[in-house]
Amino acid sequence: MANIISIENLTKSYGDRLLFGDVTLGLQQGDKVGIVARNGVGKSTFLEIIAGTESADSGTVTVRSDLRIGYLPQEPYFAPDATIRSAAIDNNSDPRAQAIVAHRAAIESGDEEAIKEAVHQIDVLNAWDYEDRLLQRLTAFGFKDLDAPVAHLSGGQRKRLALVRLVMSEPELLLLDEPTNHLDIATIEWLENYLRRSKATILMVTHDRYFLDRVCSKIIEIDNATTYEVEGNYSMYLRRRAERIEAMEADVAKARNTLRKEQEWMSRQPQARAGKAKFRIDAFYSLKERARGTRQQGNIRLEGESSRIGSKIFEARDVCKRFGDKVILDDFTYTFARGEKLGIVGVNGVGKSTFIKLLQGLLPIDSGEWQLGETVRFGYYSQDGIAFNSNKKVVDAITELADDIELKEGIHLSPMQYLQRFLFSPKDQQKYIHTLSGGERCRLHLATVLMRQPNFLILDEPTNDLDIITLGILEEYLVNFQGCVIVISHDRYFLDNIVDHLFVMEGDGVVRDFPGNYSDYRAYLDSIEVVEKPTETPSRQEQPRRERPVKMSFKERKEFEALEESLQALNKEKSELEAFFASGEDTDAGTFATRSQRYSEISDIIDEQEMRWLELSEKA
Repeated sequence: MANIISIENLTKSYGDRLLFGDVTLGLQQGDKVGIVARNGVGKSTFLEIIAGTESADSGTVTVRSDLRIGYLPQEPYFAPDATIRSAAIDNNSDPRAQAIVAHRAAIESGDEEAIKEAVHQIDVLNAWDYEDRLLQRLTAFGFKDLDAPVAHLSGGQRKRLALVRLVMSEPELLLLDEPTNHLDIATIEWLENYLRRSKATILMVTHDRYFLDRVCSKIIEIDNATTYEVEGNYSMYLRRRAERIEAMEADVAKARNTLRKEQEWMSRQPQARAGKAKFRIDAFYSLKERARGTRQQGNIRLEGESSRIGSKIFEARDVCKRFGDKVILDDFTYTFARGEKLGIVGVNGVGKSTFIKLLQGLLPIDSGEWQLGETVRFGYYSQDGIAFNSNKKVVDAITELADDIELKEGIHLSPMQYLQRFLFSPKDQQKYIHTLSGGERCRLHLATVLMRQPNFLILDEPTNDLDIITLGILEEYLVNFQGCVIVISHDRYFLDNIVDHLFVMEGDGVVRDFPGNYSDYRAYLDSIEVVEKPTETPSRQEQPRRERPVKMSFKERKEFEALEESLQALNKEKSELEAFFASGEDTDAGTFATRSQRYSEISDIIDEQEMRWLELSEKA
């Protein structure tokens, strides 16, 4: 099968930094390829070159002449005066959209000949239902006022609108740059299913590991300006990558052992090797290069201790918050426990970010109260990014916050030393903040959050713009973090690895506490019966206010689990004592009295714990 696109010896540099060199690959119809790499190695630039919006230093990109290409950049662009309806029509590359636009313009002008020609084109392209399908798609993606200006849309809404435009153009080749960024999980799952069913060829950059695993049939890694191809999904790529790294490290170790022997030979007096073969001298330098090991780890280092946190953490009592008719919280009550790791999920616009701002006192509540423990120290990673002066240098921004950073007891770092742990070399630390890439800004933001030794971390979409390797290190840090963690994220893999329960924000102030990670929640949704809604539903004003069931708090759930274990052990001990009494075993009076007293104690404890278990099971 012939390639629909061929890339040969593609090379790109920025200044003296080589992003990738001599990349050669071909894509055939139906290939679904994911590109993975660290931040700053040129993943987005690679897609831009293929899309034709960026030029390469050398090499060629050959595309089949009639190929329809759809490109989704990280930050979609729309005309400043565009409405949702007009922005959704891609009249640059879709001939059906062009025909619809031409027909509309002809009608407005009253030109009979132009109308006839436009009608003919719509007939030829079978595009009469194009607008109807467009409106259906926009409605399904949550767009109601189609004449509203695009300029007023949020980041997530702009991404959804760009997806509608892309899907409607029905491209044969999809170039997707971080397609899941700013999308809620429901939209991500829709896109995932759409791409899996699609016959289009896909080349995408994403850090969403479940997305890569479920959509892609080939993974390309860019590492040290070189590409590595793996047939299979992301899980297969991880196995092959581990094997490749192990083989490389073994080769480097072998080369170093051989180098020691050759070094002795090279160190002898020149006359001692005057008659030796020149190829051995050349081989020595080649061996020396191999022994250096060209693979650069460069992993971010997240270390440090959280400050001590007391027994009282945080308590919410009957908290209410609304903006006009939109209810964010309605009589919300909850008690946070030490070491709790909570994920927050819900559709875009339901109020997840508002919730954590209310929790920290950054926004006022309407009624109720927050009770904060005296030892709680928040560390807040906001999806809005850092509020530094963009004209400051990276190192100056950190020095302004502290010129001495305590990593853990007895270990202090200067700002320059601390920044190197977040992959900012001394040269990078002299960069101005406005020149940083998205990934670099995320790392700087994370550095400022962790340098203050928080014991209650609140992370709002921390996975945007971070590469997969950094995400894995952040996950490991959070799993071992001794304080409390709240995470808002659309990254299902990230949530599954970190959280022990979820707040599911369902809208209208309803917050459901679900005991499990996201995959547990997804399985729960798939397992419950879908009840068909009645044809006539009373209006919201007519509906009686439902009494919301009392839900088990995180602390109560832990108590419930402990009670089950305790009751199992106590009943076992009680059975053993009953067996002893029934055996008629001859024993001294003191032992018999002691066991009788213990039997009475156990019976009382079991009665007490069973009552508490029943009380909690009602909530469960």
